Amino acid sequence: MKRFFRLRDFSIFKKIMAAFMVVLLPLMAITWLINEKGSESIRKEISQSTLNTTEYYLDSLEKEADRIVQYLPKYVTDDDLIELSTTGSELSYYERAQKILDIQKRLVLMKDSSPFIQEAKAYVPSIDRTLLSVKYDTSIDLQEFAAMQTQNRPYTEPIIYWNDRLFISMQYPINTRREPLFIVSAELSAQKLKESLAQIGRSLDGTSILLNLDHGWHLQSDNDPTLLEMAKVFIKDNQAQGKKEGFETVRYGGKSYLAVYKYSPLWNSYSLSLIPEANVLGPIQTYRVWFWWACALAIVVGLFFSYLLFRLIYRPLMRLVHSFRHVQQNRLEPIAIDRGHDEFGYLYQAFNDTIQSLRTLIEENYEQQIRNQRSELKRLQSQINPHFLYNCFFVLCRLIKSEQQKDKAYQFCLYIGEYFHFITRDGEDEIPLALEVKHSRTYVDMQTVCYGDRIQVKFDGDVMELKVPRLVLQPIIENAYKHALGNMRTEGVLWVHSEENEDGFSFYVEDNGNAVSDEEIKRLNNSLRRSERHMEETTGLVNVHRRIQLRYGAEYGISLARSALGGLQVRIHFGSS
Repeated sequence: MKRFFRLRDFSIFKKIMAAFMVVLLPLMAITWLINEKGSESIRKEISQSTLNTTEYYLDSLEKEADRIVQYLPKYVTDDDLIELSTTGSELSYYERAQKILDIQKRLVLMKDSSPFIQEAKAYVPSIDRTLLSVKYDTSIDLQEFAAMQTQNRPYTEPIIYWNDRLFISMQYPINTRREPLFIVSAELSAQKLKESLAQIGRSLDGTSILLNLDHGWHLQSDNDPTLLEMAKVFIKDNQAQGKKEGFETVRYGGKSYLAVYKYSPLWNSYSLSLIPEANVLGPIQTYRVWFWWACALAIVVGLFFSYLLFRLIYRPLMRLVHSFRHVQQNRLEPIAIDRGHDEFGYLYQAFNDTIQSLRTLIEENYEQQIRNQRSELKRLQSQINPHFLYNCFFVLCRLIKSEQQKDKAYQFCLYIGEYFHFITRDGEDEIPLALEVKHSRTYVDMQTVCYGDRIQVKFDGDVMELKVPRLVLQPIIENAYKHALGNMRTEGVLWVHSEENEDGFSFYVEDNGNAVSDEEIKRLNNSLRRSERHMEETTGLVNVHRRIQLRYGAEYGISLARSALGGLQVRIHFGSS
């Protein structure tokens, strides 16, 4: 053990690695320290910048609110309002209407004076009217009127919160406890306030909240309820500690957030911005990733340099070994011959000749397999084409014999024509899925003629733009009629619906029949997985299952389960391409 630590007893590899680490580790430590200092500096700069933005936002809101507060007394002492509120009932209809129009003009000016004013109002109890900028109400909302009187400090805390709305109001007379003659109010636009609030953390995808804990109202730039609950707890703690502004890092829901907050005395509220720390330190995180990549690269370079003299033989041999492993993984890639006419050059050339021969054999085998699959597809499709023919003519004959069924017989003939026109068309092996669904609906219409209202059928879901083998949905529906619904004494239900998956598209055919037990469903699934050829072909399940697998692969096809309706659920799973 002692000899291991004696430098002169080290192997060349250990000496080179020791020297490499002596140079590399201090550089890595210095780089890491610079990265951490940069992270802290960026965090502080962004925090201070966000705090400055918050201060600017609150200052703008306070100035706007203060301007509205200073503007309201001009309307409180308005001669028209005073006269209308004191002698309104004595005025003629024309005089009253004229004063209302004059007041509304000033209310329009007041509303247009600030983008944050949603509506300007004047409540006049003597005439029982609420005057708005564009109309007036025939009565006063007493609850709203009472809320406008709750403002005791109109200049220091002017904001009134009522019924999820924000107001700034002033009554006349101002300094009295008796019932006011009238009240002028400006309803603030919550949407405009939210839009202004969203500007604080928009560049970093943050969430900004204006929160008043005393009256329980808030404005949030987004609709994340979890962040709102975190904000309430955070602001409550800071309020209890008497903190008015600052920034700190908080963790919630497994994530770190940069929390920047400031208190507004005029609004009696806190403005809080929550910015995901990952957004703040995004560039630094990238530098960290590159740092670790650089460390890994340095180690790789050191190993390569240490082994350089020994790999004159090892490297070409490992290339050959790796190439054989690629062949085992069905990756027939030739070796680039970058050597002369030595032994390895001869081996590389022999390997490449072998790979070329294998490629030729595989291509020939693959082409033969494709031809066999196409032949199998044609055979399976032709097996389905004459299906259902005999029953159709039998039903048509029965309808023609009945004098009362002439129209139904005519309609049934049209359905038969559409049905057999579809199944006898050999132009393409694959058709759009929408056309397959249309054909299935035609088949259902034919069965509706036979069974009447005894079987209820419902199609749900969208149809994906996808090409599928012909006759993959209708045989499954036919199977449901034949084995589940046809012999039911009670009302039958057939539900056909679709679902888009990550790896493809599925159709579900469900019924409320009771002919199939759980053991039978299990047996059918096992048979489908084994693709047993001796399974009863009249069900159509094996036929459709095998054709879908030939087209998309072994992981697609048909699977069976118990339906929520009580009967059988058949899932037809297609690939996405």
